[in-house]
Amino acid sequence: MNWDPEQYLKFVEARRRPALDLIARLGAIRPTNVFDLGCGAGNITRLLVEHWPQARIVGVDKDAAMLRKAASTASSIDWQQCDIVAWQPRLAPDLIFSNAALHWLGDHRQLLPGLIAQLAEGGVLAVQMPSNFAAPSHQILRKLADDDRWQQSLAGIALGKILSPAEYHRLLSPLCRHLEIWETIYWQALSGDDAIIEWMKGTTLLPYLARLDAVVREQFLAAYRAPLAVVYPRGSDGHTLFPFKRLFIVALR
Repeated sequence: MNWDPEQYLKFVEARRRPALDLIARLGAIRPTNVFDLGCGAGNITRLLVEHWPQARIVGVDKDAAMLRKAASTASSIDWQQCDIVAWQPRLAPDLIFSNAALHWLGDHRQLLPGLIAQLAEGGVLAVQMPSNFAAPSHQILRKLADDDRWQQSLAGIALGKILSPAEYHRLLSPLCRHLEIWETIYWQALSGDDAIIEWMKGTTLLPYLARLDAVVREQFLAAYRAPLAVVYPRGSDGHTLFPFKRLFIVALR
């Protein structure tokens, strides 16, 4: 699966808002060694530099195209290509930050405790993940992928999976001095033609479209577009409302 930085950044303001909310919650801490896991194109990592200019900040991502985009603008950030599952920092971080990345990875019952174990004593794990998998946008996609026309090509693709807030609390609270978990629904007003499709093409649709040739891909998108337009109609002001639920975790080791 190849990421497209330009597609992902089409709705940069809407994608940035949850990260800003998570950073705001961390305002009182003063980390010196910060890692942004799943940094992507680096736009959120640069917000970390603005907030903690005294810190050493490292952006970590598996995707080469995203890291090239991140490194295309000069900064003090150290960009590292690595799979988060295999990531091992040389120095224990004061802050592990991850915005909209960990839901792509499986086995959170091992992953998140493992990240907390990497922290320095008194360090913080700060995570934001989409929690929108039961939304019509995703339900329609799952149903479409099961259609006989595409089932063979699209079998086995996971949309991403996270635990419930209660499950994260039970899992992480024994490992933390302090733990906060909350959810927020962002009522995103997306502009432009075909807004929901364009949003989904930046993330969730990637593994689906990667398996289809150009002709079949357009057929699949047309079949997806029709029911989406019913559930998410474009308003007279040109905007399409796309409510999006996200889950936040702040864990102090």
